[in-house]
Amino acid sequence: METIYTKTHQDTSTKARCGVVSLPHGHVVTPAFMPVGTNGTVKAMHHDRVAEIGYNLILGNTYHLYLRPGMEVLKAYGGLHAFSNWKHNILTDSGGFQIFSLSQLRKIREDGVTFQSHIDGSRHHLTPEKVVDIQRIIGSDILMCLDVCTPPEITYREAQKAWETTRNWAQRSIDHWRTLEGFEGNLFGIIQGNFYKDLRKESALAISEMGFPGIAIGGLSVGETAEQFSEYLAYTTEFVRDDRPRYVMGIGSPDYILDAVEQGIDLFDCVLATRAGRNGSVFTDDGMIQMKRAVHEFDTGPIEEGCTCTACTNYSRGYLRHLFKAKEMLGGMLATEHNLTYLYRLMEQVREAIRTNKFAQFKRSYLARYYGT
Repeated sequence: METIYTKTHQDTSTKARCGVVSLPHGHVVTPAFMPVGTNGTVKAMHHDRVAEIGYNLILGNTYHLYLRPGMEVLKAYGGLHAFSNWKHNILTDSGGFQIFSLSQLRKIREDGVTFQSHIDGSRHHLTPEKVVDIQRIIGSDILMCLDVCTPPEITYREAQKAWETTRNWAQRSIDHWRTLEGFEGNLFGIIQGNFYKDLRKESALAISEMGFPGIAIGGLSVGETAEQFSEYLAYTTEFVRDDRPRYVMGIGSPDYILDAVEQGIDLFDCVLATRAGRNGSVFTDDGMIQMKRAVHEFDTGPIEEGCTCTACTNYSRGYLRHLFKAKEMLGGMLATEHNLTYLYRLMEQVREAIRTNKFAQFKRSYLARYYGT
């Protein structure tokens, strides 16, 4: 099939690259961070404000949307775009991670997975084909295959069995997706293999050869060390075709983002920016700071000089501290907007560094300041 990815520049000293992903609701310039909107909303944010910052691709969660509001509701509204009044692109994950992390009862079989809802205890059975159909009803611009998520430190035999199931489900998913007429959503395959390099290589090559419009690298950021993350990400990307957008799920701190970009990753998402914001932690060039600390009580300056978010252009650190100490919801809203604005600006700086072939230098200097080293 014709690729949805166009590379616009390759950094001369690293694998970092700039590109454009063409999706039904507009082009996405990469590398790009995606805010997480698990239940059809980016927590503590108006959708209009998310778009005003510059984001035109957010993430929704298939598992949560399937359980609530449910497919009947979303189908009646014509999909999540209309239901949530989000006019831009939506990526939905397969729900596999939530099934394996939230469900008290789950059973993996060759045909699919049976699980128990964390909401009401009801039992459900999902097949790879049904997961594609669910995401079609959602109206996903990017949809993910059902896969088997595994924690670190499992045995080789367990990892091999999980990958074999994932490969089978991936083939069934793309076969079914290709039969859907009139649906413009793009299906991404997911690489697994746990922390065994031969399985990682086998998975990367197999998923690349199946012809997915995009490729996700799964099984990372699941509790492994930062060193393991960097090593296995670098190793895996060696075997991933470079004419497709590449996506690593669940990374949102600057060090992990920059590591991913250095290895040629185009897309990433994480709840860190919004979750930390709601709890009073905010990004700055000098590291993440906690707004509840007493040191900010009489600070009349903004969170970050030059930031264009509502908090930094209208309020002081002292006022933000007061909001969090008083447990006013505005505090979390302002901090969340700041964090998303900060990450969007960081990605603009990253893309400029790549375009000028200075990414390695940018990464070193940025992290040295961010971590005070």
